Amino acid sequence: MRTRPLKVALLGCGVVGSEVARIMTTHADDLAARIGAPVELAGVAVRRPSKVREGIDPALITTDATALVKRGDIDVVIEVIGGIEPARTLIRTAFEHGASVVSANKALLAEDGAALHADAEKHGRDLYYEAAVAGAIPLVRPLRESLAGDKVNRVLGIVNGTTNFILDKMDTSGAGYSEALDEATALGYAEADPTADVEGFDAAAKAAILAGIAFHTRVRIGDVHREGITEVTAADIASARRMGCTVKLLAICERAADGQSVTARVHPAMIPLSHPLASVREAYNAVFVEAEAAGQLMFYGPGAGGAPTASAVLGDLVAVCRNRLNEAPGPGESAYTRLPVSPMGDVVTRYHISLDVADKPGVLAQVATVFAEQGVSIDTVRQKGRQDKSGEASLVVVTHRAPDAALSRTVEALRKLDTVRGVASIMRVEGE
Repeated sequence: MRTRPLKVALLGCGVVGSEVARIMTTHADDLAARIGAPVELAGVAVRRPSKVREGIDPALITTDATALVKRGDIDVVIEVIGGIEPARTLIRTAFEHGASVVSANKALLAEDGAALHADAEKHGRDLYYEAAVAGAIPLVRPLRESLAGDKVNRVLGIVNGTTNFILDKMDTSGAGYSEALDEATALGYAEADPTADVEGFDAAAKAAILAGIAFHTRVRIGDVHREGITEVTAADIASARRMGCTVKLLAICERAADGQSVTARVHPAMIPLSHPLASVREAYNAVFVEAEAAGQLMFYGPGAGGAPTASAVLGDLVAVCRNRLNEAPGPGESAYTRLPVSPMGDVVTRYHISLDVADKPGVLAQVATVFAEQGVSIDTVRQKGRQDKSGEASLVVVTHRAPDAALSRTVEALRKLDTVRGVASIMRVEGE
């Protein structure tokens, strides 16, 4: 075993960073045995140096992250500060000064991953980011390495624990969205500002990363169609249950049937209770990967939290340190296919549409005509009059598979009918 330690700079010492530092200290001997050399925490960059950080030598603490990554003796930089800047500049600076990088920064990788990979390649260094998607669940490396000889056609999964917790509580307890969000916040699953989670930004960043790796093409977060869960109601949950389904926020990345393009999208959807993703409860994550030779693979586990995310970071650290010892970087970006990302309108899917309509003869025929005019076939219809003597009825239509653009045009045409008082909800049906 090499006696000179590999030196590691840690950027950020919050929930994840402090757990990374703790594991590096308490499992130092095991990490050294697995790597083939000892690893040493050489510096920790933070914003508030006065804060007490148990188990970390105060002499390692600095507020000058730039000076830390510029040190010529740093072998690996671990970036867990998040956000676009200063993380992007610090990572690029680390490459320029000879360090490899382990990151958990999904937002930055989804926005600027191609440029960062190019910098890593230019300087002969590694960029690893298993922790950026689905916490401790090994997903990035299996897609990038284990399935490198296969053709991945679809990635479908639950990649945000906060939204899964909220939807699970709405399903199991009958709670409304606001009530379920309050519970998620009280338990620490949701941030004080939950926008990134509930509006789908977090899941969209992860979808961009997964699509890029799975399909060997460049996908940015702006390419991902995104819808959050804030409009999901208790009525939607109840309607899904009547269909033998549940509602999940799904990240779906697909290769087109002709293989000439890909799509990436995040939105709530109804999935059958028979689908394995339907049983993913509370804040857990699960991802299905469908490959040509391997078939269907499922990855399941805790998708967030200090310890699970630190586990993924440390796994990357071991791999990167081994590469440093071998003086050869691991696999970098694979974007040789250069496939275009098709718009959401090209996606073929099913819809569940709930309408408030006039309770009188001929309404169903008018609605059916609108679907026919747009080339959308109806699978099932359920109509129920209301008991409040309002003269309205509830009409639920579930379609066969059709292009999303055709379904959108159908909904717009329905809104213009005099007999349609309102479109109560629209939700896609997936996983069949």
